[in-house]
Amino acid sequence: MSAPEIAIIGSGINALTAGAMLAKSGKRVALFEREAVAGGCMRSETLAEGVTYDPLATTFVLWVTGAAHAVLGADLARHGVEFCATDTPTGVLLPDGRALTYKMDRAANVAAFDAGHPGDGGQLAADLDAFAADADLLFGLMGGDPWSKSTAKLLAKETWKRKPRGLATTMGGALQSMRGWLETSFESDLNRALWAPWCLHAGLGPEASFSGQMGQVIGFALEVAGAPVVKGGTANMVRGLIAIIEENGGTVRTNAEISEITISGGRATGLKLAGGEQVKAGKVLASVTPNQLYGKLAPAPERKDDLRKYRYGKGNFQLHYLLNGPVKWKSDGLGEVQLLHITPGLDGVSKAGNEAERGLLPEVPTICVGQPTAADPSRAPEGQSVLWLQMPEAPRFVKGDAKGEIEVPEDGQWTETLREAYADRIEDILAAHIDGFRENVVTRRAISPADLEGYNMNLVGGDPYGGACSLEQFFLWRPFADTNRHDTGIKGLYHIGASTHPGPGLSGGSGFLTAKELGA
Repeated sequence: MSAPEIAIIGSGINALTAGAMLAKSGKRVALFEREAVAGGCMRSETLAEGVTYDPLATTFVLWVTGAAHAVLGADLARHGVEFCATDTPTGVLLPDGRALTYKMDRAANVAAFDAGHPGDGGQLAADLDAFAADADLLFGLMGGDPWSKSTAKLLAKETWKRKPRGLATTMGGALQSMRGWLETSFESDLNRALWAPWCLHAGLGPEASFSGQMGQVIGFALEVAGAPVVKGGTANMVRGLIAIIEENGGTVRTNAEISEITISGGRATGLKLAGGEQVKAGKVLASVTPNQLYGKLAPAPERKDDLRKYRYGKGNFQLHYLLNGPVKWKSDGLGEVQLLHITPGLDGVSKAGNEAERGLLPEVPTICVGQPTAADPSRAPEGQSVLWLQMPEAPRFVKGDAKGEIEVPEDGQWTETLREAYADRIEDILAAHIDGFRENVVTRRAISPADLEGYNMNLVGGDPYGGACSLEQFFLWRPFADTNRHDTGIKGLYHIGASTHPGPGLSGGSGFLTAKELGA
């Protein structure tokens, strides 16, 4: 093979998106993945014979509603990638058994919220309609290149339409916290509880600026697209994107760890692999963390202070089950919910998040229960069910247990013993809501924050979002305050991935934006 025009480090959603788009545009592309399996946070494994599960990411609502899917969706479908969803993307279950579901049906959602408290449904509709009226502006800013001509034109257009004070009012309103939104819009604690955990999936807590806006983004997207999973497992998405790259002359190499980005005269000239092999390339895209890029692959002493200040967020804990029979929820109407949160509510989410931030195992963690077999029965033999659990509030380094029950290692590291003890706490909560749960468990697999980093070194300390998503290191300030697009200050070297704009999630956003910048 001739030297690639563009070499890409990594094979996660952003790397594969950029690779597929650039290959389709006629560029010679080569991707290099250090692990034995491509896909980054997209992978599928066998939980038991004939049973597929996704040990990391699983829900593709940001993909199917995003710009990359609009470009690559038809090719993916041609390669057999199919998305599955029920009509009930999310719901919430409180400790007392009260539950609320959210459907892809505005009228049903309004009625359900009004049942919780008269007027809450009307306010839900009003809030989502207000978001829809600002959707072009907000999605343009969140998903577009902040320093591009198109963004400048968008802001100029909106300033003309709204006038400067009106635009400032809209932008200020978007900074509202999740708590601020929920406590001023809804009277029912159950209605508030439905949305409260969703800020966690954006790497934010309910008191964080912009977390309320993210709740409305998610509510809008779930109502439109549901919470789709990939039929047969997330690995099929990886296979589909690789197929697009390869049919257009590109390559994807696994077990190919990069030790250095070669630079000459202030320009990236290629890569050096850990085994010593040199690969020349006209341009390099690195889907890595800032610490990997500027601390190891392309050392930048001038970034030392930036790297010191760059913060990673809370860790993530996962738990996966294979059950005999259907999931027998004690509360009605939960069998088709694809992402169900079990939580005491808004204050419970806040409490658990605060405990995790302080290095404590949460006393009552927020539990997100995915039911992939509700949408995709092909993942398990008939008569069995798979549960995918995510706990977004786990300490990266464990200082103690908020409940005072679990003994933690002095060095704060996640051990197998600690992992299984914390999994038992989560299972106790889950089992209290499902009839005959423990009798029907065939297999359980727990994955700690340390295990997550073992899967993918970009998940530093188990942080799945590539760094804390607080306002000062998000949008045009991600990863650094002086960040300009995905430029690195080195000609021909581009930084992509969750640590860059537009941030984490399975949208492929940074790969899409950089591919467009490079002529895809």
